[in-house]
Amino acid sequence: MPALTPEHLLTVWEQSARRHPIDRALLLFAIAAPHTPPDTLADQPLGVRNAALMALRRDSFGARLDAWADCAACGERLEFVLDSGQLPPAPTDAQLPLEIGGHRFRRPTSRNLARLAGATDADAAARQLLHDCAESAADLPRDPVALRELLDAVDAAMDAADPWADLTLGIRCPACGHEDEAVFDIGAYLWDEIDSHARRLLDDIHTLALAYGWTEPEILALSDTRRAAYLDRVQRERIQVGRGQFERGLA
Repeated sequence: MPALTPEHLLTVWEQSARRHPIDRALLLFAIAAPHTPPDTLADQPLGVRNAALMALRRDSFGARLDAWADCAACGERLEFVLDSGQLPPAPTDAQLPLEIGGHRFRRPTSRNLARLAGATDADAAARQLLHDCAESAADLPRDPVALRELLDAVDAAMDAADPWADLTLGIRCPACGHEDEAVFDIGAYLWDEIDSHARRLLDDIHTLALAYGWTEPEILALSDTRRAAYLDRVQRERIQVGRGQFERGLA
C-alpha cells in the first residue's frame, strides 16, 4: 500500500473536508484498499475497513500513535502512546457470519452505520443494528428481555471475533485510579492527522511561494528535507531583516 504523498494528501484533504465522517472513512478506505471494487466498500465489514485504515496510517505517518482520553471519573486528561504493532491482528475470517443463540449475523458495515447516523437513542440504535445484521430478522425474539440478552451475547461474540470492528483500549487514570475503556476510532484519528498535515503543508507552500515565487507543484515536488531547509532559510532571513529594522529604529 503506497503512503500518502504531499500531493495526494492535499487532494484527499480537499475532497474529504466537507464529508460526513462515515463517507470520509470510506474515501480513505478506497485509498487504503485500491484493489477492492469501489461499489463494495460500504458493504465491507468494519473490521476490514478499520484494519486497512490503520495500515494506511502506519505507512503514511509511522507506527507510533499519540493518543489521549479524558477520565470519566475525575476529568483528568490521560495521554498515552500506542504502537500499531501492539494492536490485535486483523481477523482473516471477517467476511464470515457469526452464529449466536441459533441466529446468524453478518458483520456490521459502514452502510449499517450510515443508517444509524441520525439516531439519538443508543439502545434503539443497538436494536436496529441487531436487526440489520440478522440474516433472518423476523426470527429474532420479540420479548424485550430475551432480545436484550441476545444483543449482549452478539456484542460479546462480535468483539471476540473481530476486535477491529469496534476497537477499545483499557485505560487506568493515574490521578484517581479509575479503570475504563476508550473507543479508538481510527477513521477519525487518521482524518485529524491528514487535516493537521495538510494545513501545515499549505502554510509551507504559502511561505515558499511568497519568498521564491514558486508554484504549488514545484514546492510539492521538493522532498520534506529540502522543503524544510528552504523554510529555515526564509525564517532566518526574516529574523535578520527584523533585527536590521529594529537597529535602524534605535539609531
